[in-house]
Amino acid sequence: MAARREAGSGALIGYLPVGFPSLGESIDAAVALVENGVDVIELGVPYSDPVMDGPVIQVATQRALADGFRLHHAFEAVSAITAQVSAPILLMTYWNPVLQYGVDRFADDLAAAGGAGLITPDLIPDEAAAWIAASERTGLDRVFLAAPSSSDARLKQAVEASRGFVYAVSTMGITGARADVDAAARILVDRLRLAGSTSACVGIGVSTPDQVREILGYADGAIVGSALVKALTDGGIDALGTLAAQLSAGTRAL
Repeated sequence: MAARREAGSGALIGYLPVGFPSLGESIDAAVALVENGVDVIELGVPYSDPVMDGPVIQVATQRALADGFRLHHAFEAVSAITAQVSAPILLMTYWNPVLQYGVDRFADDLAAAGGAGLITPDLIPDEAAAWIAASERTGLDRVFLAAPSSSDARLKQAVEASRGFVYAVSTMGITGARADVDAAARILVDRLRLAGSTSACVGIGVSTPDQVREILGYADGAIVGSALVKALTDGGIDALGTLAAQLSAGTRAL
């Protein structure tokens, strides 16, 4: 992230769920994102009871689960993607699947697959001792979330516990494309800077090149999810690649 900022740009992070529309297509889709200018891939692990995902992502992940997604498929996908492109691959997962799999086993398998780390939306630093220890041992990044409602103490805690970047939630609510990214995002990033953050990326509601450009004026990265999933759902990998290229243009216009 720092390298992109120093170069006068910022990072574009693209989210896609593993196993949608199929495992093979999700791998091809992630590769297409990188080939069309996305800097970091966030692969969502399908989960039966998501608390942060909006309707577009929920439909995709439920389809992946119905088609037989299992956790080992996430590691297979990471390995297959990193064999083709060099962009960092982060898994986004709710914490229960990691606990069920085994924290150390999960970290070992993700590192062995070439993954860069985890985004954990429902894990707070207070309860993350096992993951912090496992990620320190394996060198994996750990991305905690910060919300507009977070206290200054919580923001400082997220900054100190995160490695890679802090995920700044742009607005309260679930994921989904919005016409405007809440002004609270800029205030939140300012607060994260005061708490010592050197790498804050904004997600939820980001869907257009102009929004990417706006966010990268004050943050280190812009995270796009639902808009990419919708493009993949409606138009396949070709439409996904086209949107990724358009969004990437927003990183070059600072």
